[in-house]
Amino acid sequence: MSSTVGQVIKCKAAVAWEAGKPLVIEEVEVAPPQAMEVRIKILFTSLCHTDVYFWEAKGQKPLFPRIFGHEAAGIVESVGEGVTELAPGDHVLPVFTGECKECTHCLSEESNMCSLLRINTDRGEMINDGQSRFSINGQPVYHFLGTSTFSEYTVVHSGCVAKINPQAPLDKVCILSCGFCTGFGATVNVAKPTKGSTVAVFGLGAVGLSAAEGARYAGASRIIGVDLNPKRFEEAKKFGVTEFVNPNDYDRPVQEVIAEMTNGGVDRSVECTGNINAMISAFECVHDGWGVAVLVGVPHKDAVFKTHPVNFLTERTLKGTFYGHYKPRTDLPGVVEMYMNKEIELEKFITHEVSFSEINKAFDLMLQGASLRCIIRMDD
Repeated sequence: MSSTVGQVIKCKAAVAWEAGKPLVIEEVEVAPPQAMEVRIKILFTSLCHTDVYFWEAKGQKPLFPRIFGHEAAGIVESVGEGVTELAPGDHVLPVFTGECKECTHCLSEESNMCSLLRINTDRGEMINDGQSRFSINGQPVYHFLGTSTFSEYTVVHSGCVAKINPQAPLDKVCILSCGFCTGFGATVNVAKPTKGSTVAVFGLGAVGLSAAEGARYAGASRIIGVDLNPKRFEEAKKFGVTEFVNPNDYDRPVQEVIAEMTNGGVDRSVECTGNINAMISAFECVHDGWGVAVLVGVPHKDAVFKTHPVNFLTERTLKGTFYGHYKPRTDLPGVVEMYMNKEIELEKFITHEVSFSEINKAFDLMLQGASLRCIIRMDD
């Protein structure tokens, strides 16, 4: 490995040249890591809906050419100046948000929103010098979420890299670096349902099913899945969902339906759609006196949350969460251990697998709603 340290690496990457057009496998040059950066050999990556959203460039400024990808696992190839906690050969998960361990957020036990390294969807360069580490024939190619894992090698800020158990299967734990932790943590760390409680989960995609898995893990007695797609209901049973509600089946607000089913409302709800009406329903369906609703989905930029203040005065709580309230470097190694100890299952989230050369197939599967997580093998 040491032969490439400090040198430019040429490797394959899937480059998005323009919005909504198939990715193209190109030879790219990957510069060595600068101060507080690491260069990682990506072994497995998976496709998350966020990649698709920014590839389609709907509702945010387009930034192309770009290398997408942010759910992945790999091995450190080399480290830049000042990096002490990581070394070549370490097994790692790169994460779209970070933990500098020095800012007020990192020093607070109550926050995981690092001031320096929190998610920035507009940034296409490295924080250190405002430059890209990727280029094709001397022309820079933009980064995505500081990770850009659709490349055989990528450069990531060391604060966005979690060192994990080298025994963990990277083709499974790669999904912990985004989707699973976002949903599971929203339930376990933020909603905190007690054993025997009732939980409603809005949206049964990968994040919603992870939230349901969190409710199952916490010992909830009833887990009500809410989704507009009836095809999702059968699969959701594997994740602990016990009952299903399709809002389209009723001519009244779904929160009223759920309140009726649960004798006044659920104990906890977790919203994983980003739809503003689902968010309002998730809040209004929790029981007065103790109900807690947690928002996970990212709303449209013009969305407005409207509810009557009495819903708060009657002691319902509304919370939001970011990445399941996990601090990436501190907490992710422990989530990997939960998987290794068979406390959580990841296999059931992985519905498809493709080789790197077939990466566009992963996009097709997600656009068709056919996949939860599609693993992309980088070694072809």
